[in-house]
Amino acid sequence: MAKRLWGLIAAAGSGQRLRAGTPKQYHHLAGRPVLAWSLDALCQVPDIAGVMIVRAADDALFDQASLRRDDRVRDCPGGAERQDSIRAGLAALRDWGAAEGDGVLVHDAARPAVPATDITRLIEAVADDPDGGLLAAPVRDTLKRADAAGRVADTPSREGLWQAMTPQLFPLGRLQTALARDTRVTDESQAMEGLGARPRLVAGDPGNIKYTYPEDIHWLANAIERNRRRTPE
Repeated sequence: MAKRLWGLIAAAGSGQRLRAGTPKQYHHLAGRPVLAWSLDALCQVPDIAGVMIVRAADDALFDQASLRRDDRVRDCPGGAERQDSIRAGLAALRDWGAAEGDGVLVHDAARPAVPATDITRLIEAVADDPDGGLLAAPVRDTLKRADAAGRVADTPSREGLWQAMTPQLFPLGRLQTALARDTRVTDESQAMEGLGARPRLVAGDPGNIKYTYPEDIHWLANAIERNRRRTPE
């Protein structure tokens, strides 16, 4: 049987940095929940077999958001930390019928403005690479490292530095192995690096930012509007 492609969206976070009563994935952006835009981005991939949304176990808003309109969308409860949720989502995909060698696009619910064209380029660039790959952007600005007093300690070189984004695309079975080996990682690429993998960096649109602070909503709305203009009717 040919390898298939699946999506997994991490949507179990509480969005504490926004200090809002509603988790950020349910904040409205251009008339829809942030999570709905992130889900749309994966559902636009023609060959995707299904998308698993990993939500908080006590999420009372998921059903109200009407996210199951596509037959390819399912959901499952997550865990206490992000990587606990990713492991739960991968296990749910296996129960759904995903095979060890299938590819999984892991995406953050809080990245609603990823262009569909970027996801397509990621899939084409990674192909059957066992090390997988991720969308990322070269670091443009000068970086400063702070000391304990909040003063500049030094200015590290930005040469060769990239800002990681999502989606990140990896073979399902190998990603499960990586996450079982190391749970203290900040993204799936770091887990794969722990296995000795060298994931491919695929340049993505800088507008694919993560919704973290209240002022981000303005930039995300503009990015979504740009994506709409790029997409042919």
